[in-house]
Amino acid sequence: MALCHPGQRSRIQVETLNSATCGDLQFHRKTMKVLALQGSPRKKGSTSKILGWVQEELESLNHEVTTSFLQSKTIKGCMACGKCKDFPDEIGCIQKDDAPELLQAMIVSDLVIFASPLYFWGVTAQIKALIDRTFSLYIDYKQPTHKSLIENKKHAFLITGGSGYDDNAESTFTSLGRLQKPHKTVHAGELFIGGCKNPDDVGEDVKQQAVEFARKIAAT
Repeated sequence: MALCHPGQRSRIQVETLNSATCGDLQFHRKTMKVLALQGSPRKKGSTSKILGWVQEELESLNHEVTTSFLQSKTIKGCMACGKCKDFPDEIGCIQKDDAPELLQAMIVSDLVIFASPLYFWGVTAQIKALIDRTFSLYIDYKQPTHKSLIENKKHAFLITGGSGYDDNAESTFTSLGRLQKPHKTVHAGELFIGGCKNPDDVGEDVKQQAVEFARKIAAT
């Protein structure tokens, strides 16, 4: 079981690593392409530090990890024009910024990690803008013709906060969990780390939670 500081809630379970042995046979899991979306505006904050541990563990399991620092990107808000729905087999967004490149990276990745601190009981503006732009990745939600460019891809969520989980992070995880329906993706796991006041105070017990989280989302 993962360790937690007071006020923190671990939402992970340890699962199988990416190899298993049965008799004389050894079965290896497929190497994944992983995209980590770092939604904190701070490059060296608590979210970045914890995500770094997740990346290190995934790479130690032979997965290929690319981290995108969204603060350095230009991502405009969705205009709700609906033009993207005219192009069901590609990213049809008409806006010219960094979002289409990131959306394409989501399409070619096996696993996407959404990482963000809590700002006013939600994710940051940086990552929320990109989430809104994923409207261009699917068509005909709740219809028999529902189709998604990221169907069967895995999503995972890493959220940090200054306070605990209760009365703080529940609604964020609820809304993030609902992304799987329109996206037609697989929920690989989620991790919340509370008590994040100073990245220097994020220690070995949190690192162990990050390692276990990485193992879980790799094995799902």
